[in-house]
Amino acid sequence: MILRAALPVFMVGLLAGCVSSGDTNPLSSDKGRDEARQAYVQLGLGYLQQGMTDQAKIPLGKALELDKTDPDTNAALALVFQSEMEPGLAERAFQTALGRRPADTRILNNYGSFLFEQQRYQDAYSQFLKASANSLYPERSRVYENLGVTLLKLGQRDAGRQQLEKALRLNRQQPRALLEMAEMSYEDRHYVPARDYYDRFSLLSGQNARSLLLGARLASVFEERTSTANYGQQLKRLYPGTPEYQQYLSEQ
Repeated sequence: MILRAALPVFMVGLLAGCVSSGDTNPLSSDKGRDEARQAYVQLGLGYLQQGMTDQAKIPLGKALELDKTDPDTNAALALVFQSEMEPGLAERAFQTALGRRPADTRILNNYGSFLFEQQRYQDAYSQFLKASANSLYPERSRVYENLGVTLLKLGQRDAGRQQLEKALRLNRQQPRALLEMAEMSYEDRHYVPARDYYDRFSLLSGQNARSLLLGARLASVFEERTSTANYGQQLKRLYPGTPEYQQYLSEQ
């Protein structure tokens, strides 16, 4: 938390170095404007990481003054608008960013995540598919994970499983993919691999209503009555009004 809070202060220092150097105005050169814009974007992202979206808009607005169609600036603004639940503004910013840099894997993946959040699953799939073409992207496993989850939403279960398996081959520590694989394995009555996926998920992530219900079901399969009851108690305490808790009650 200390490091995140200190980031904007650090970036202010960096920004000051970019925009005031000696007796010359660095904004008079292309290099100086580019460095200032990058510093403004990083400052905006620093605020966004802390949930300070209003503050994030100030440096991002200054970055726009230097280049209204800059991909990095618009991609950052898109995340700000997405956080503020302004889907129209977010989509416009994403499209502006991709208009200048249509093959940027990071922006494609973020845009796909935004579309998924809007339940536009076919559009999200198209963006994730484009992002997956970059074999050198350092977080390619997350792209495959996103592809897999989106395909599940589209009713393409086998194709979704294949993408999730790819994701886990690249990075075994992906809670979302592990939970999806655990649930599909349980549905297929492959209880041993389901338990393995679930245990790996539990080591990496906090529980939610869906995962607690699955935990209770697996504990019941393996006749672990105490564990089943514990999962049920957590559902009752944390998620009493959810469909998952009602489903748990109906199965007891």
